[in-house]
Amino acid sequence: MISGVPVKKMYLFMLFFSIAVHAVAPDQRALYIHEAMPAKPFTRLMYAVGMVETMCNTNAYNEIEQAAGIFQIRQVRLDDYNRRTGNNYSLKDMFNYEISEKVFLYFASLTGPYDFERIAKSWNGSGPRTEFYWKRIKRYL
Repeated sequence: MISGVPVKKMYLFMLFFSIAVHAVAPDQRALYIHEAMPAKPFTRLMYAVGMVETMCNTNAYNEIEQAAGIFQIRQVRLDDYNRRTGNNYSLKDMFNYEISEKVFLYFASLTGPYDFERIAKSWNGSGPRTEFYWKRIKRYL
């Protein structure tokens, strides 16, 4: 007897306690790796440009400028893209959102993800009208 508790009871209590502890905390050796979400720094800017250019209409076509798709890509820009990347897209391909997005992202990435104003103005062209274009873009950012 230890302090008024029979040794047998103490032994059974310790045995039960050690089994319960082992059952609650099993030994697992596992490594879980979660895939990170890709960074998409131009998403907001693409939305804003799409809204200003065509109200996000992927089938838009401007006969005067001969610009096609949601981002209103003209043949001269497409020719530049094809020359730089080795692709052979046509103006008709710009009605496909994924392809026109690829063209937009190519030129946007040349400027970098953090200067939306410079990217938007460059996308629009040059001259004093780019300031007005930028003001319209900012409304959608």
